Amino acid sequence: MHVLVTADTVGGVWTYTQELVTGLSQRGVRITLVSFGEIPTPEQCTWLDGLRDVDYRATGFRLEWMQDCEDDLRMSATYLQQVIAEARPDLLHLSQYCYGSLECRIPKVVVGHSDVISWWATVHGERPAESGWIASYRKTVTTGLAGADVVVTPSRWMLTQLQEHYGSLRQGTVIYNGRNPGLFNPHVSKEDLVISVGRAWDKAKNVALLTQAPHTTPVWVAGEERHPDPAFRDFREHPDRGQGVRFIGRQSEGQLRQLLSRASMYAATSQYEPFGLAPVEAALSRCAVIANDIPTFRELWGETACYFRQNDGEDLARKIRELRADTELRQTYANLAYRRAQQRFTAERMVKEYLDLYRNMVPAGVAVA
Repeated sequence: MHVLVTADTVGGVWTYTQELVTGLSQRGVRITLVSFGEIPTPEQCTWLDGLRDVDYRATGFRLEWMQDCEDDLRMSATYLQQVIAEARPDLLHLSQYCYGSLECRIPKVVVGHSDVISWWATVHGERPAESGWIASYRKTVTTGLAGADVVVTPSRWMLTQLQEHYGSLRQGTVIYNGRNPGLFNPHVSKEDLVISVGRAWDKAKNVALLTQAPHTTPVWVAGEERHPDPAFRDFREHPDRGQGVRFIGRQSEGQLRQLLSRASMYAATSQYEPFGLAPVEAALSRCAVIANDIPTFRELWGETACYFRQNDGEDLARKIRELRADTELRQTYANLAYRRAQQRFTAERMVKEYLDLYRNMVPAGVAVA
């Protein structure tokens, strides 16, 4: 079987793509991978080394949620059509809505990782004001979703958001994202350290909550501070640095894994989160997960996370103090989150569910791993 996969290199979609493509390749699926957004660094591409039958094509076309992207979307769609005509895949696995509207007879899976309107509605409490850009974006997403044979989301919450903001779907299903547990070390002695991961400029990640109250436990926040859209390149979110909070900037995957192995707690501060790979990575590192009480985290983590009142920085600081003071309770939450991640959020389970989906979509006679 031959699958064409699209990705972007800006955030968690690239990590998701790494796990998906690696798992598919190891199961004998041939992959044509096309990325959009920024050209990835050599370090971002090391995971491709040694994979069989993966043809990777990096592009710098702007993404559909970026300002003034219309020309790039047209050119990238033309480019993608050319790649499809050349590669002749059996199925398209698309991580951008816009390519769901490509005219072709090949089955299309469109993955709804997130979207601007549900982001805005969650962060600001209301839908964005109408503008030319919002109208264009809504049309792009609606058309792309309508062109998909199957729409996949990483949570039930995200599926309901797409239906609420863009209308009914031909077929929608949920496949939780996953990570390879072997990449993370849950057996290191833990330190009194809280880690959080989130882009400082992204209000959805809400890392500023950690600065609303002082902390006696060191809190380190890892994440990019430069906005990926050049239209906002001069913008930086500068939350007040609360006592005990250290912003350490963007970390490599290796650096972040090392930090998570040392940390005893992870603060999942997002107020908008269609899934959240970082809490999974923390759980696989046996960190106790302290989570914002939002629907997605309740769906994913159930009673295995310690929740603080929604968007309440004071309560978040209180939960950190409570877990630091009660070692047994902290270890209980760490073990609960670890077992939950091992059971529900592994890359192996994710890849298997995608392969099951592909089997139901490709024409008879196409061999599926």
